[in-house]
Amino acid sequence: MNRIKNLTIVLMAIAAISVGCTNSTTKTENVENKTEKSVVIKSVSDDSKTVHLTTATFKEKVFNYEVNKEWKYEGDKPCIIDFYADWCGPCKQIAPVLEELAKEYDGKITIYKVDTEKQKELAGAFGIRSIPSLLFVPASGQPQMSQGALPKEQFMKIIDEFLLKKGA
Repeated sequence: MNRIKNLTIVLMAIAAISVGCTNSTTKTENVENKTEKSVVIKSVSDDSKTVHLTTATFKEKVFNYEVNKEWKYEGDKPCIIDFYADWCGPCKQIAPVLEELAKEYDGKITIYKVDTEKQKELAGAFGIRSIPSLLFVPASGQPQMSQGALPKEQFMKIIDEFLLKKGA
């Protein structure tokens, strides 16, 4: 747990900016994943590009904090991880922005969502105390954490300059 606390401290010290956004919601449904015996949340919309994670799928696709002492991203392209809750107003505000970005940057980045109410172990492991909390993870290097809703333009700047390193 000390390695998780250290990672959390590093991540929290690195980031960020809080600003308001537009208003909308994302509908979800529960689908049981029989191989892991955990609930995976998928978007009702067939054209949704965001991916909902459980603690188990987070460890597989992003970072297995139980095995690795140092940050080791498991993915092959940069990602954004949105730690959110259904009751959170700012979380609802950025949901459609993240959907738009997932479509616009399809194939270049992945946008994951973690429901902090359903994935309490994962939220606790990353010290999530304020939502939305957004973890920006480059394909290589250290991630950066941001708290609060961001406007689409700020997301695009972070994606282009930090995740995709355009113009660097």
